[in-house]
Amino acid sequence: MSIEVRIPTILRTYTGGEKAVEGDGATLSELIADLESRHPGLRARLIDDKGLRRFVNVYLNDEDVRFLGGLETEVADGDNITVLPAVAGGADTPVSG
Repeated sequence: MSIEVRIPTILRTYTGGEKAVEGDGATLSELIADLESRHPGLRARLIDDKGLRRFVNVYLNDEDVRFLGGLETEVADGDNITVLPAVAGGADTPVSG
């Protein structure tokens, strides 16, 4: 089984600069464990003791896994996982245009 995982720039130091890596597993949790075995340190950047880190968004075929079952979301051969860091911030005062 092979699942493509797209890695954001900020996490590519863990994948040797690769934009996408392949992994295996029946659930997102198993997939992350498989990725950790080949790319040490990646797991800690994605999950903590409560589950997916608050500022990390993970999508399975363009669907947010938080609405699909979180770490227990089932994945299958040919699926695409996209990892995106959440973006926060903005102007303190309204911007007039």
